[in-house]
Amino acid sequence: MKPAAPGLRIRRFAAGEWTESPDAVVTEEPLQLLLDGEPLAVVMRTPGADVELALGLLYAEGIVRSIAEVRGIRISAEAGETETGVDIEPVLIESNHVDVRLTAKPRRKPERSMLASSACGVCGTQMIEDLRRDLSVLPDGLHVDPVMLPGLVDVLRSGQGVFERTGGLHAAGLFDRAGHIVALREDVGRHNAVDKVVGRMLLDGKLPASDTILVVSGRAGYEIVQKSIGAGMPVLAAVGAPSSLAVALAREFNQTLVGFLRGDRFNVYSSDGRLTKATV
Repeated sequence: MKPAAPGLRIRRFAAGEWTESPDAVVTEEPLQLLLDGEPLAVVMRTPGADVELALGLLYAEGIVRSIAEVRGIRISAEAGETETGVDIEPVLIESNHVDVRLTAKPRRKPERSMLASSACGVCGTQMIEDLRRDLSVLPDGLHVDPVMLPGLVDVLRSGQGVFERTGGLHAAGLFDRAGHIVALREDVGRHNAVDKVVGRMLLDGKLPASDTILVVSGRAGYEIVQKSIGAGMPVLAAVGAPSSLAVALAREFNQTLVGFLRGDRFNVYSSDGRLTKATV
């Protein structure tokens, strides 16, 4: 991952005085996503884990549901990405390009090509009804000790190496029911970080992730709830606030949605029955 622009110098103003100093800012670059050689989307993201990002996005869009549907992935050799679970073909194509090759025609035809900014998680979907189409009501099986939740934010922060240097990245961390980290990804876009986590689980053959807790560093917008429900994640906890549409979707599909997870406090907006110690 390229976290910062090299050699960046800035001027700081503090206490009435100007100073010059080096600084690190998070890298944001376009990624051209192709499907079977045809342009599909341009995604603004922080470079790194581009294969995971591409697969997570395709999963969220309902285009791919299993890694067995992916014949291979072509990516620029200079990206240096090697993944298990899928055939990676490093080729001499332009940097910031990922071409996902399917074994058959996609189960869902993409509506159109789209430009997805780092603030947009569902830019390729034209109607809210489309976002609900592939979602299923989540089962009640998982039980989580509520006392454990605040500590997951500390684990998330401790794993954000790039954030510590730049202050400009979001993070998504996936934990098991015991609070052990399963996957943690950073990106300039909060939804990209979630897509990378989902892509990792897809590569590992662990979707739906029905025994996990997703913790995100920012707010819980509609797109984060939609992506996490689609991946089968029954508990979503956000450091920031949820939106009204996010709450409505979580309630509709029985996801436990937690917001304002700070210090030893949090709010629960839906399906609070999971937040209890499992009975033995």
